[in-house]
Amino acid sequence: METKILSTSEYDIALAGEILRNGGLVAFPTETVYGLGADALNDEAVKSIYRAKGRPSDNPLIVHIAEKKDIIPLVKEVTPTAQALMDNFFPAPLTIILPKSDKIGNTVSGGLDTVAIRMPQSKTARALIRAAGKPIAAPSANTSGLPSPTRARHVIDDMNGKIDAILCGEDCEFGVESTVITLATDTPTILRPGAITKEMLERVIGPVAVAPAVLEGMKNNEVAASPGMKYKHYAPKARVMLVNASKEKYESFVNAKKDAFALCFENDDINIPKVTFGKENDDISQAKELFDALRQLDEMGAKKVYARIPHKDGVGMAVYNRLIRAAAFCIIDLEKPFTIGLTGQTGAGKGYVGKYLKELGFHILDTDLYARRVTEKNSPYLSILAKEFGNDIIENGILNRQLLADRAFASKENTELLNSITHPAIIELCKKDAEFPSVFDAPLLFECRGNEQCYKTIAVIAPAEIRKKRIMERDGITAGQAEARMNAQKSEEFYKENSDFTVINDGRDIKNQIRNILEEIL
Repeated sequence: METKILSTSEYDIALAGEILRNGGLVAFPTETVYGLGADALNDEAVKSIYRAKGRPSDNPLIVHIAEKKDIIPLVKEVTPTAQALMDNFFPAPLTIILPKSDKIGNTVSGGLDTVAIRMPQSKTARALIRAAGKPIAAPSANTSGLPSPTRARHVIDDMNGKIDAILCGEDCEFGVESTVITLATDTPTILRPGAITKEMLERVIGPVAVAPAVLEGMKNNEVAASPGMKYKHYAPKARVMLVNASKEKYESFVNAKKDAFALCFENDDINIPKVTFGKENDDISQAKELFDALRQLDEMGAKKVYARIPHKDGVGMAVYNRLIRAAAFCIIDLEKPFTIGLTGQTGAGKGYVGKYLKELGFHILDTDLYARRVTEKNSPYLSILAKEFGNDIIENGILNRQLLADRAFASKENTELLNSITHPAIIELCKKDAEFPSVFDAPLLFECRGNEQCYKTIAVIAPAEIRKKRIMERDGITAGQAEARMNAQKSEEFYKENSDFTVINDGRDIKNQIRNILEEIL
């Protein structure tokens, strides 16, 4: 297909309008990002949008109108809340979701009973809609999943040869897609943040909720009620990881990396190859430059990118929302004292995994060693333990560890009692010694809530018979004693459900499993 490259002259806009009336596809500038438009009332034309983008058909589209009155035939009712938003904002980078009328087909709505509608602020966009004489369904004019286009050349790179025409106009003013708010719920809810912020909306219509998927991602089997809600979106070809850190910590962390790029703010002092996206305290500049910066990284051949995390307030929420999806929700949190939590069943081989991580350069915080410090000779905790488990566990000021273990692991209640006494002190000692990168090695990671200090957790599991044999050989105890220790722990299912990653130690290549995990989270 030959794609016509058009200007924004009256003649070319009229030509683009004719292409749309005839069922064709036209890319055009808006104040947010470039859109890929088709006649919203022509189901076959709308389907061609999905084909051109490679976009899943369950992802709904936004319908663009030129005048406020144009919304009336497209929805069942313009509610008072919708009218208030239109009166105060339209034209604007704001999309309103309402129950749809029969004029809106299932393709545009992604099979939902609602429709998303906005009146763009861009004069060029509204002129095109008038020239077409039709409402225009338009997602961003890019290959699905890649960064949205904010400049004409981005659209040409992605869509040339796939669509009928491209209106090459101005660079986009805001740089991120419109705010999407649904009015089809009891409380108006933001499904996608943009330049119209939560605070701005609440000044007009009162309380506004933010969908959990905005900052945390969609749950399994959750239906996308708005564009941009998918798990991974807006992503360059490079692997992006967000780094939650102060300016100084971020600079130190990134400058120590090799074969990597930084996606940072203008004033960050970075020694490795970098691309900036605005100023640290200027979320408007961040929004405007983000997608172009992501595309620049691909042009520079970046394979691995460490991105400075933006704040989540105001327009910053929109920037964070786009970046967290570009990174597929991978965050390296330098503000937490532990980087990786390592836990698992006794006898499963957690110690071996810890040794391998140490070889790879991780600082190991072994809670077993800290537990010995907490219960060393004349420790103040010994008297507390003696009161709960018997005075005979202390001999000449020294803890009889085997005797304590026999009693503490005799029941889950006793195990929980021991943990409640020793865990707080162990956690505090670990915090003092933590440095990046660290591994918090804790058999009872979840029980002591140490996972709250970790951005990712790894559990090591193994078959019961293998574990029992290892425990007996390791500790020189009987089969009954080994089984008592095993029974005092959580089940294999518990570790699988609560950990981010699971290492299975049943003869498989453990080192390869660990390398694959680290590749994903680091």
